Amino acid sequence: MVDIAARTDRLDAYLDERGLEAVWFARPNGFAWLTGGDNVVDADATTGVAAAGYDGDLRVITDNIEADRLADEELSDAFAVESFPWHVDSLARAVSERSPAPAAADFDVPGFERVDGSRLRQPLTDDDIERYRELGREVAAAVETVCRNLEPDDPEYEVAAGIDISLASRDVDTPVVLVGGAERAQAYRHYTPSDAALGDYALVSVTAERAGLYASMTRTVAFDPPEWFEERHRAVARVEATALRATEAAAAGGLSGGDSAAEAPDAAGDVFEAVRAAYDAVGFSGEWEKHHQGGAAGFAGREWIATPDGDEPVRRPMGYAWNPTVRGTKSEDTHLVAPDLTERLTKTGRWPTHEVEPVDVAGIDPDPIELSAPVIR
Repeated sequence: MVDIAARTDRLDAYLDERGLEAVWFARPNGFAWLTGGDNVVDADATTGVAAAGYDGDLRVITDNIEADRLADEELSDAFAVESFPWHVDSLARAVSERSPAPAAADFDVPGFERVDGSRLRQPLTDDDIERYRELGREVAAAVETVCRNLEPDDPEYEVAAGIDISLASRDVDTPVVLVGGAERAQAYRHYTPSDAALGDYALVSVTAERAGLYASMTRTVAFDPPEWFEERHRAVARVEATALRATEAAAAGGLSGGDSAAEAPDAAGDVFEAVRAAYDAVGFSGEWEKHHQGGAAGFAGREWIATPDGDEPVRRPMGYAWNPTVRGTKSEDTHLVAPDLTERLTKTGRWPTHEVEPVDVAGIDPDPIELSAPVIR
């Protein structure tokens, strides 16, 4: 169950700041954040079948097809469920007619402001963190089980199917499953599965979701790795380690040269500059331009992606999924960055790891970080 009090405190502050009477969430991650439930029927739709709102009270509006099921299976007693005839109204119009105004929503409602749900979802609450830990363990267990059994002749799409099945059996959805054998992992950064055989090595990258939370990870299995493989993977792991240490420093306000004692967070762009410096230091200065580097994670695969001028505050406690790449290699896990620890969430304790030193960047902790290592078979 979600911490309703923590959410309504944030929403009260948001309504006061904006001079609003209500705020509504129908996008699946916003609905899940507020309610802990699922409003998805059509996975292709950007808006779910119900909207959860707060106007001092907690309400859910949906059509008469879904009302009983949502009340029985997806929502706590804290939410009053209101329905409208499926053939009369759209969800947007029903919310517009029944909500006090002025109001905001994370989907298109006539006359409503647009709410940035991502800012409200950060940082994570204690209950979010516990559920995130469970999700991270489940995702890692599913992906690593499949990866331990890979063979060079396996087609990429069969590997992806195995991951989908393994995660589905744990009640985890898979919006992103990438499987790249040796040839395609070198050619593309997004190696969507094909009928090509894995060959000399494989990269398996997954973003998985349950109850609105998202965890991302990459595992590497090498059968007969190329001569350059170890150097590139070590380099990209050092970039990930630098990104994590820079995130810690930025969350404390000490990365941009400010006063870390003030606890005012730095911005995503400050972390990005540390990432770019890391690529330079490991000898692959142009590689950051080939793919995004990741960023904050939680109730989205990435709540924000770091860019050179990114102004999003680096918050804690928060999930972070950094995913640097050097051609043919990638290093990625989802970590919790909190005031008192940095914890790898996508772990089982049964996959090999290595101690990785961040590069020398002003303001960051130089201590090594334990990251996932390739499996050489």
